[in-house]
Amino acid sequence: MPLRRSLGRCAAAALLALAALAGTLPAQEKSPARALPPLTPEAALNLRTLSDLQFSPDGARLAVVVTEPPKGEGRAHHIWVLDKATSALRQFTFSAKSETSPRWSPDGSALAFLSNREEFAQIYLLRAGGGEAAPLTKGKRNITSFAWSPDGKQLAFLAPDAKSDAEEKREKDKDDARAVDKDDKRARLWLLNVASGETRALTAANWQVSEVVWHPAGDALLIAATDHPESDQETQRILAVSATDGTMKQIAAPRGPFGNLRVSPNGGILGYIGCREDGPAPHDLLLQPLAGGAARNLTGASLDRAVFDYRWRPDGGILAVAADGFRTIFAAVTPQGLRQELPALISANPGSFALAPNGEIAFVSQTASEPQELWLWDQKLALRKVSQFNDAWRQYALAKPDYYQYKSFDGLAIEAALLKPAGYDGKSKLPLIALIHGGPTGNWQDAIETWGQLLAARGYAVFYPNIRGSIGYGQKFVESNRADWGGADFKDVMAGVDDLVARGIADPDKLGIGGWSYGGYMAEWAITQTTRFKAAVSGAGMANLISEYGTEEHPSYDEWFWSVPYEKPEGFLNSSPFLYLKNAKTPTLILQGEADSIDPLGQSQELYRGLKRYGVETELVVYPRENHGFAEEKHVLDRLKRILAWYDKHLK
Repeated sequence: MPLRRSLGRCAAAALLALAALAGTLPAQEKSPARALPPLTPEAALNLRTLSDLQFSPDGARLAVVVTEPPKGEGRAHHIWVLDKATSALRQFTFSAKSETSPRWSPDGSALAFLSNREEFAQIYLLRAGGGEAAPLTKGKRNITSFAWSPDGKQLAFLAPDAKSDAEEKREKDKDDARAVDKDDKRARLWLLNVASGETRALTAANWQVSEVVWHPAGDALLIAATDHPESDQETQRILAVSATDGTMKQIAAPRGPFGNLRVSPNGGILGYIGCREDGPAPHDLLLQPLAGGAARNLTGASLDRAVFDYRWRPDGGILAVAADGFRTIFAAVTPQGLRQELPALISANPGSFALAPNGEIAFVSQTASEPQELWLWDQKLALRKVSQFNDAWRQYALAKPDYYQYKSFDGLAIEAALLKPAGYDGKSKLPLIALIHGGPTGNWQDAIETWGQLLAARGYAVFYPNIRGSIGYGQKFVESNRADWGGADFKDVMAGVDDLVARGIADPDKLGIGGWSYGGYMAEWAITQTTRFKAAVSGAGMANLISEYGTEEHPSYDEWFWSVPYEKPEGFLNSSPFLYLKNAKTPTLILQGEADSIDPLGQSQELYRGLKRYGVETELVVYPRENHGFAEEKHVLDRLKRILAWYDKHLK
């Protein structure tokens, strides 16, 4: 299953905020705090997320993409702009569709962005002072990303060739048979002359380009690309492309997946987030000299934490955001690879961020009981919160997590979080739900997680273990479940459950398990290995790792763990839940997006058919049009309600 990083979550009851005073009272008399109502499935949908922060060249303004709650068939994305001088935050784009990827022109006079307001995603330009956005590109194809040239005269963008008239006619006539791989249209690198609107392709149609950045000199671009896009292995390379004639020169061929290309201010080094060796996922920040030579791992020794994003500093150093257990941290690294201490940030927990020319940092921050908001920090004074996008959540009581460690079967320390319902007396035993994150190269984070919050509001304890294979604990911990899914990682889960039972928190007769993606797989594995769980929910799980490899997108992730099933089927087979379904007794709810290409529908169908065969109570719910992550409002709500009802039916 290709990697999907999960958000994190957690425990212990408490109210998010106190209500305002209830009316006018005599002097000196204070009103009691009004109890906040619990979170509901409907209210849980009303969550905005913030991403892609971009400072203007002078650092005076900040653009941010705000993703709205699901409405109708999806989530809209709009661009907002913060004026630092006035602290005014205003919505900048207003179309009925979506706008993403804000990029300031080099002179700061305008903001370019992508929008699908005319069906296909195109580049639009809007003056910094506002007005009407003008399209810079057109055509029947979606542009996936773009970048300004240093002089502001050109835009590089990635897009496939548009369909020809003949191809459109064939589609209209239903004469549309397609040869897999051979007939696919791949994203190419194009240049747009901003003044004339003229475009030209720089790469051939047989190349697939996934990322592009300009060299500061403006005469070349750096791309991540492959001329073997049909391959199921990692074949991407880093290449320099002449902006004049498209001549290509290979710079490096990193092993394993990589991304986040960024050129140093002096133009001599290309940074990227890549693998320590060859996988399973990007973890360290590497610096590649553009003049030639081997890449240098900047953070492997000094940080040894999964790097999510980074920015170059003027002195050639790096500011990065990295996973650190359940939390995220800022990490400053010198050009020599030495870790620098930053002023203490209490509860910063940064996500997406931007670095201004004067060193000021804008970042998104959240916790398990406080939704995302936008913050500024000058690296000297206190943090300053500058948004209220999710103030609506303050009207609900949210459980706050307890973070702790327990010892697994072999003595390994596992970090976990626990949510407990409001008003828990600390003595009674609670029904417990173990929720397992996706990945497995992911982790639970200190962030809003709606399944758990809704369950805690209904009287459950919710257990979130970052079992071996999780990020945030170093590369060795990430690799510790290689070729061992359902082995030591499952024992980590059970050791954590046993710990909570022994502490008198969990009722051993009212245990449930659930998760999505790899978390769904772990729920499926659990019901075939033990009858201790009385209810399970598997979302987009994996019942048969052999057929999963043969039908999913990008199976190279699975190959890192298991090799290939054509040569070494034993590992895939022995770790597949379907092989042990005859042991299952636990009532299991199966949730699946019909269009899921990451963990395809067949995986849930195989699980459902096997459970039916052996008389296990089960339901398979298929959501039309949905991929691995759900988008449609009614589907998201239906999923939450079904999860709650299933656990209530079997554990209460």
